[in-house]
Amino acid sequence: MARPGTAEQPLRVAIIGAGPTGYYATDQLLRQEGAVVEVDLYDRLPTPYGLVRLGVAPDHQKIKSVTAAFDKVAAHPRFRFFGGVEFGKDVTLADLRAHYHQILYCTGAQTDRRMGIPGEDLEGSHPATEFVAWYNGHPDYCDYRFDLSVERAAVVGVGNVAVDVARILCRSPQELARTDIADYALEALTRSRIKEVYLLGRRGPAQAAFSNPEIKELGELADADLAVVPAEVELDAASRESIAKSQDRAAGKKVEILQAYAQRPPAGKARRLVLRFLVSPVELLGDAGGRVAGMRLVRNELYATPTGTLQARATDRFEELAVGLVFRSVGYRGVSLPGVPFNEKWGVILNEKGRVLDPETKQPVVGEYAAGWIKRGPSGVIGTNKPDAAETVECMLEDLAQGGLRAPAHPTAAAAEALVRQRRPSYVSYPDWLRLNELEVARGRAQGRPRVKFTRVEEMLAALGR
Repeated sequence: MARPGTAEQPLRVAIIGAGPTGYYATDQLLRQEGAVVEVDLYDRLPTPYGLVRLGVAPDHQKIKSVTAAFDKVAAHPRFRFFGGVEFGKDVTLADLRAHYHQILYCTGAQTDRRMGIPGEDLEGSHPATEFVAWYNGHPDYCDYRFDLSVERAAVVGVGNVAVDVARILCRSPQELARTDIADYALEALTRSRIKEVYLLGRRGPAQAAFSNPEIKELGELADADLAVVPAEVELDAASRESIAKSQDRAAGKKVEILQAYAQRPPAGKARRLVLRFLVSPVELLGDAGGRVAGMRLVRNELYATPTGTLQARATDRFEELAVGLVFRSVGYRGVSLPGVPFNEKWGVILNEKGRVLDPETKQPVVGEYAAGWIKRGPSGVIGTNKPDAAETVECMLEDLAQGGLRAPAHPTAAAAEALVRQRRPSYVSYPDWLRLNELEVARGRAQGRPRVKFTRVEEMLAALGR
């Protein structure tokens, strides 16, 4: 048998997860001049792009344009997509070990962290990611229901996802109708009776995770006034010192923007978005029917840790907020994969620089790797995954050079395809996806929208004549 990485025997790599990290890793692997690599990209869903399709807010179309670069990667002759093929169910770890020299896990961070407070499981309390998946047309979530008949909602957290949720709740039907939001979500949000949305941050304005363009966008909503409590955006001494010491111009500008909003009079718009800082929920309050009716908040103060970071701690001051709908967005964690070593504490695959580690020996598992959020945890933006993927691919190529590879029994493209066809005859190839994409864009064009998504797997397969 020829050495893997040659024209006679290409290095066969399976990547699990067709989000941005999977594409960045694919691109790095296929660009190698000293090695011939074949990549098979697997995803549980029939559609590629991961969170770019199903996580990026529908009113942020510019961010989604990165998919054009992904399609160029996918056009490479040594690339294949197996959509609608679930790892651990349709193909197992043993299957992949028998067909590939290397396996790369890029499955992201799929679940929300819990707040760990009483009342968190009351009806009307949800993880923010469920709402995001619902309005973006994720097939697993299209039948979910959210009570938009209440007048007040709260979003716990001030990161990108929290801001997206608050903004979508405050958009007018006319604004949403110009996006690729799922049709059923557009209909439900058009009927929404929500008048007031609270966005709650546990630390101060200088520590808020949202970016300056995002906070400016919240101040420019067509039909929602942004309200900021003046006292909550006045910097304490520790925050002033922190900004001065770090010379973080973006943080200083963020505070200036928020302080300007605090002085701005309301314009009398239909909705009100209230941005709060230095508050944390300590309990969700329920009504007699077991539904969320309110939230108990504690006021926080900042203190400097030994490392110099500013953290929040509770005071003895409390308040109650009347809300009927709550979304938590306080962090995310990965989900373990069958047979793959996992660090439960951190919610990531056990790894070192992307090499999966055996939990007993702490030595690398030959031929298995991780990249993206499932490797390092949920941090950064889409582009942050590019250097992360590059680091892992570098380890993969080092192992190739040193002969540290699996020796699969069936290391051919034909054998892998035969396995998938046997296990999942209705799998979606990349040409299939490009056809679905054309159909979605055509449906959108007829309505003056970027696209109208297929939201159910059966719809997608029917459109492909399956």
